[in-house]
Amino acid sequence: MTVTTPRGFRAAGVAAGLKASGASDVALVVNDGPDAGVAGVFTANRVKAAPVLWTQQVVRGGVVRAVVLNSGGANACTGPAGFQDTHATAEHTAAVLTASSPRLMLGAGEVAVCSTGLIGERLPMPALLSGVRGAVRGLSRDGGLPAAEAIMTTDTRPKTTVSAGSGWTVGGMAKGAGMLAPAMATMLCVLTTDAVAGPETLDAALRAATRVTFDRIDSDGCMSTNDTVLLLASGASGIEPSEAELTAVVTAACHDLAQQLIADAEGATKQIAIDVVGAATEEDAVEVGRSVARNNLVKTALFGNDPNWGRILAAVGTTAAAFEPDRVDVAVNGVWVCRGGAAAEDRSKVDLTGRDVTIRIDLHAGDAVATVWTNDLSHAYVHENSAYSS
Repeated sequence: MTVTTPRGFRAAGVAAGLKASGASDVALVVNDGPDAGVAGVFTANRVKAAPVLWTQQVVRGGVVRAVVLNSGGANACTGPAGFQDTHATAEHTAAVLTASSPRLMLGAGEVAVCSTGLIGERLPMPALLSGVRGAVRGLSRDGGLPAAEAIMTTDTRPKTTVSAGSGWTVGGMAKGAGMLAPAMATMLCVLTTDAVAGPETLDAALRAATRVTFDRIDSDGCMSTNDTVLLLASGASGIEPSEAELTAVVTAACHDLAQQLIADAEGATKQIAIDVVGAATEEDAVEVGRSVARNNLVKTALFGNDPNWGRILAAVGTTAAAFEPDRVDVAVNGVWVCRGGAAAEDRSKVDLTGRDVTIRIDLHAGDAVATVWTNDLSHAYVHENSAYSS
């Protein structure tokens, strides 16, 4: 149930000493082919980490044979030297992989690089490059889980998934427990498939999938400098699905990982789905959902088991969405506490003792719908975020 479930992939995760804890911190995913198509989506933050800038260039080439990832340091805001470190990592990975398996014969331009951890510090390159060598030695078809563990930062558990097509599969791993705000991604994620698909088809499928999954989770309104989602295709199944089929299976994998990210959000005690219906456009529905998701008064009220619909309505009112305030309805866990912009059912009927919360907002302005997922804010959030990371 990992990135190595699809045929044609190996992975590894090792400890290289980048983390003070001694936990594993270098991961490697290798595509053994026969194909090597790739697509990627990246953070929209104007401050982009060196690995993002490098990997954007690599993805434009349409071929990726390996992805090397490290936790323990973001390599963001490190200037030209940080970019050189990323380039050196790709070159070293390519050289070691080629030496270990000459049939790969790959160059640095076929190696994507991803980093996560503290912003503003250079990576300890001797340790990182040693970790790459260890990861190459440890590559196996069973290496998906160790790879997922190696990219964790404040995550409490690894996040992996598998989604099946007809004779082919999509596997994936992700990390992220904070700084989950979209435009585009929200974390590091590697998706793999043994389907036959070229870069253009992969790109269309990945962008369609992320639009309704990773782009719709919003933990704390903070956008990282390092967000990267990659989709690699080995073609090892010999089966070429339609673009629609590929999109559906990739979307299912992305949705599963996105829900795991929200479930593991830093300090969260509630997992919240905000369903916006009756919107004039999908963009309006997303804007309303995101406004509620980012409202700290709503999030803290839910942490206190308070179905405070007034705070929800106030958050809706900050948007540019089309609606009439005296027509908006709000339900919390199935209880319509607000009808027509005013109090309705007794709020004491709302059961918030469980972890899952659903807020339904009907704008009565059209037929468009969207769901945005978030979490509450508890006292533990401050503690978990004391070390600012990406």
